[in-house]
Amino acid sequence: MNQWALITGASSGIGCELARLFAADHINLALVARNGPNLELIANELKNKYGISAKTFPRDLTEETVPDELFRALRDVPVEFLVNNAGFGWRGAFVESKVATTRGMMRVNMDSLVQLTYLFARPMLERRSGRVLNVASTAAFQPGPLTALYYATKAFVFSFSVALAEEFAGTGVSVTTLCPGATRTDFQRRAGMERSARWMHFMSPQAVGRIGYRAMMAGKGVVIPGVINKLSTIAARRLPAGFMARAVRKLNES
Repeated sequence: MNQWALITGASSGIGCELARLFAADHINLALVARNGPNLELIANELKNKYGISAKTFPRDLTEETVPDELFRALRDVPVEFLVNNAGFGWRGAFVESKVATTRGMMRVNMDSLVQLTYLFARPMLERRSGRVLNVASTAAFQPGPLTALYYATKAFVFSFSVALAEEFAGTGVSVTTLCPGATRTDFQRRAGMERSARWMHFMSPQAVGRIGYRAMMAGKGVVIPGVINKLSTIAARRLPAGFMARAVRKLNES
C-alpha cells in the first residue's frame, strides 16, 4: 500500500493523534506544523513503530505560499487523505486584537484550508478516490463575543465543508466535517482562554481523533464527538442567536 495522508497541525493534540491512527493502518504521512522538532520526533516514532514512510514540513500556514509549496513537494505522492486540522484562536475584544493576529487566524483557519482542499482534491477527483477531513468546532454553531473571529472562522469551515461534501457526492471523494468541543490540548492556553475553560467539559484528543478518523474512513458528512457536545449544538441551533451570544459572552467573561 502506497497511500499517503497529509495532516496539518500534526505536532500535537488532535492532529498528532490522527497521525498515529493513519500510521497504525500503514498509511504514509506528510506532517505539517510550525514545531519542527516535535514533528521530527513524531515522524521518527511512527516510522520505527509501523514501518511507514513519513515526510515532515515545518511550515507556518499564515504564509500564503505554503499550500502551493506543499502541493509541489508532494506532486509525485498519492495523497489519498487530506486532514485540515491546523487552527488557532484568540480571546479578547475584537477591536483590541492585533492586525497580525486577526489576519493570521483567517489565513490558518480558513484560507490555507481552502487552498489545500482546492489543490489536493482535484487529483482525488481525477482518481475518483480520496477523503478530506476538515476540523471545524462546536463554536461553528453560535456567535462568540470575545472570541468573535475564531467562532466566525469555524462557522466558515463548517459551511464550506458541508457544501463541498454535497458537490463531491457520487465522485468517490468524501468530505467529513469534524466539530469537536473543548478538547484537552494546548489550544486554550495559546488562545488565552484558560479561565473560561474551567467551566467546560473536556474530551481527550485521543477520543476526538478516533471518532474523527472513523467518520472520515466511513465517508460520513458531519461528526460531533461526545454526547454533551451533540446536545449543546442542538441547543445552539434552536435558541435565538442573540441569546446564545449573551451566553457565550458570560462564559468568556467568567
